Amino acid sequence: MSLAEQTIRNIDHWQERVDLAAAFRWTERLDMHEAVANHFSLAVNDDGTQFLMNRNQVHFNRIRASELLFLDANDPPDMEGPDAPDPTAWGLHGAVHRLCPHARCAMHVHSTYATVLAALEDSTLPPIDQTSAIFFNRVAVDEHFGGLALDEEAERCCSNLSDPAKKVLIMGNHGIMAVGNTVAETFNRMYYFERACRTYIIGLATGKPFRVLSDEIAEKTASEIENYPGQSGHHLAELKAILDHEGSDYAT
Repeated sequence: MSLAEQTIRNIDHWQERVDLAAAFRWTERLDMHEAVANHFSLAVNDDGTQFLMNRNQVHFNRIRASELLFLDANDPPDMEGPDAPDPTAWGLHGAVHRLCPHARCAMHVHSTYATVLAALEDSTLPPIDQTSAIFFNRVAVDEHFGGLALDEEAERCCSNLSDPAKKVLIMGNHGIMAVGNTVAETFNRMYYFERACRTYIIGLATGKPFRVLSDEIAEKTASEIENYPGQSGHHLAELKAILDHEGSDYAT
């Protein structure tokens, strides 16, 4: 390993940075990003107020571990200077990490099918299959979109995640935010939520009724998935292995 590589790997929270950078790269590959918008963050201190986040206006396909911002949700001067984050990212993710310390990682996207669901008059996701059942009673819906996620709007929106049982926030007429304890858990949740939304939206297009699972079976399925050993960690590990095999520079 060269001296430069050793220096990079001595950056604080290196493994967390690598995981987060890999999540950005794979989200772009899945076409779940939106130009140079959308942001992911990861708390790195005990009370959750200090966090890593992507730089302002950098495409997900170019994000590198060493270039992620280190921010403090209680330190507004972070918004000053040439490396200031996007104002809406600061508003939304700063609010999450101030108000919801249990949400260690937060991933906000405008992915196609989840955003369609967020725009429907009824934005709830019924348990129509195994994947959608994962989210039974674990999704908060905000129906009161009030413009860009700045200051009061960001705090109002993120207050919907104050209940630790809620793992996904459907941001009405906007997009979604998935939260979790780790990058792997949160990415896995975001991935499967978009898959569940895709099945549901395509199903709606048939015009035929769904065979909706009972509350009992939906809850049983969700609990079983939550206790399934290691799936999210293996998912992210495999994605990083593919990126490494391809010679990606995400972990630099």
